[in-house]
Amino acid sequence: MIKKFLDLGLQPLANSYIKEKDLNKRESKFRLEVMFNSKNYLVSINKKIATNKMFNSDYPYRSSQSNTMKNSFKKIAEEIKKRFKPEFIIEIGSNDGAFLFNFRRQKILGIEPCKNIAKITTKKKYKTIDEYWTKKLAKKITKKNKADLIYSANTLSHIKNLEETFGAINLALSKRGVLVMEGPSLLPCVKNNSYDQFYCEHVYVFSTISLINILKKYGLEIFDIKNLKTHGGSSRYFIKKISNIEIKKKKIVFQEIKKEKKYGLNRFKTFKNFAKRVNKSKKDLITILKKLKKNKKKVIGYGATAKSCTVLNFCKINSNQIDYFIDTTPDKVNKFLPGSKIFIKKYKKLQKNQVDVVFLGAWNFKDEIFKKEKLFRKKGGKFLTHVPKVRLI
Repeated sequence: MIKKFLDLGLQPLANSYIKEKDLNKRESKFRLEVMFNSKNYLVSINKKIATNKMFNSDYPYRSSQSNTMKNSFKKIAEEIKKRFKPEFIIEIGSNDGAFLFNFRRQKILGIEPCKNIAKITTKKKYKTIDEYWTKKLAKKITKKNKADLIYSANTLSHIKNLEETFGAINLALSKRGVLVMEGPSLLPCVKNNSYDQFYCEHVYVFSTISLINILKKYGLEIFDIKNLKTHGGSSRYFIKKISNIEIKKKKIVFQEIKKEKKYGLNRFKTFKNFAKRVNKSKKDLITILKKLKKNKKKVIGYGATAKSCTVLNFCKINSNQIDYFIDTTPDKVNKFLPGSKIFIKKYKKLQKNQVDVVFLGAWNFKDEIFKKEKLFRKKGGKFLTHVPKVRLI
């Protein structure tokens, strides 16, 4: 049975940044409701947006803009080379090549449906197919050679058709092939109250217990897990075909199942309590922003992310509370955030004489940001975050 536990209100498409000339045009919005499936423990958003509306030639996200992500991809690429020694790798959702570029061109194939981003890697002579991941595509590209390894980071949770996704992976993998997938993890999301993990692109936020149930249908199973700090708490799953008995399951798989069940990720009540905390977070954030404005403090946002879009629209925050956002992504600069219509300026180092408080839109890159803005903090500049609770840092 699928039940709703959280209503995050009317939301625009999180990456549909607005040009000034389009400010008065009506935005496309949907009701963002989050559901729990008591049969397989899967958490998903209720309304699934058409893929081509989100992932197209205007897609703005670039993995390489973050040192945290670049370092993470470099590290896992080295591990993959040493541990699995693959001869043919497929990356689903290769973006601007942050993972891809760690391998020799002839060994790896990128799948990236956003044509504007696929061009970045093809220009560097990395073979990249600008199509969506499907069974048809999987058959076509592995006709002669099956993949020794398929890698996908922060992408599989975006694809609404799980049958197409994992069915295609099963088709593309060799008998001893391995799927390495990673993405935001449900346990830290619920623990840290990071409700902004839910937006139009994040169709699912997987837990180990839900993923086990899903993979089983497609002849796949988890044999190893690594918990990561990226994206505010992610899990990296190492997956093989059930028929491959050479690879044994590691203890951590059973430990993660135990941990998630102990916390209650298999119970609807856990998510109802999470929803209560989310609504409290909303009240607290509105209160603190009102207080800052009353005290004539200059508040800006840092990182015009898809995550921040959920927070701003759920809490009905606009330029009356946050003057503008700063961001390093060229495709976002000089545009406006969807829904809230807060202007996005090109990133410049923070100056205490210009800004008092900075809302962390990219809270999941807090360590990287704090390192960058050491002087601002030293001079008394404050950061505002809503994770794990609303507070000034």
